[in-house]
Amino acid sequence: MTAEDAFSAFDTTLVGARAGDPWRHEPGAAPDYRPDYPLLERLLGIPVAAGAKVVSGRFARAIDAWLAHELRRCGFGPDEVWPRATRPRVLPRELALLLERLPAKLADELRDRLPGLPALAPTDARVLGRAYDKQVDVCVARWERGPELLISTKAQLSSFGKNLPNRFEEAYGDAGNLRARYPLACVGFFFVQRATVRTEEPDAYERAVDMVRKLRDIGAGYGYTATGLLLVDWDDVGTLEPEGGRVRVCHDGVPDDVAAPQFLTGMVDHVLAVTPVQYHVEVRRRRERRPIPIPEGGGGALF
Repeated sequence: MTAEDAFSAFDTTLVGARAGDPWRHEPGAAPDYRPDYPLLERLLGIPVAAGAKVVSGRFARAIDAWLAHELRRCGFGPDEVWPRATRPRVLPRELALLLERLPAKLADELRDRLPGLPALAPTDARVLGRAYDKQVDVCVARWERGPELLISTKAQLSSFGKNLPNRFEEAYGDAGNLRARYPLACVGFFFVQRATVRTEEPDAYERAVDMVRKLRDIGAGYGYTATGLLLVDWDDVGTLEPEGGRVRVCHDGVPDDVAAPQFLTGMVDHVLAVTPVQYHVEVRRRRERRPIPIPEGGGGALF
């Protein structure tokens, strides 16, 4: 597997990332999710240092890679979270299990062929919505369950007020398209803005916060299960280090009810609420801070 893809620039950083438990609360206490912000800063620093940002899509891909990493920290399996940390980025878990059971030489040969077989290992995760196909940026899916978690990410680094209405319309349409076909799936929207919006266009920032809130489902089944907003910034003057250490997540001015911790908590809690206890056992163990005395998928169907 020699060809690079849109995520290859992040591979080295992701390999060295700590994948520890993100929860910090005690059993029975209110959830306390701690995102790995330093990793996000390093990932975003790569396209920023290269001057790529939105034009090449690498900036948005860095956000996708980080959110996928966060879901793996929550306990979701490495082959059921797309994009995967290694190529191919989309690989059905069942095919990954087959590769593990094949003779080593045959498995290596098949892995080398996978990039040329988009029907088996596509570059992007696409799902059928009610009205149209949708490329989802981050996904948790398995053959026997279908899509369980779908996240759309958007980045806005300039022209904040001018482009915000289009972002709102696109996001709301995508939510209805996906929720109508997958009513039990967790469908999320994560919006990243450059922190300069607060000083350059404070009115646009107020509308962005309001948009993130308004995009949530209020009971009609058309909005998002969870939404989140994140601000980032960097210095335009000078040369960044290769790992982008001067890119920073900005917490000031971001209300708790739209911040990243509540977004990830809401996504995880929804998935657990709509699946039987024998599924996502490791995710439950970490979230609930207690042993779960049942094997993954064990015990048969509850209903």
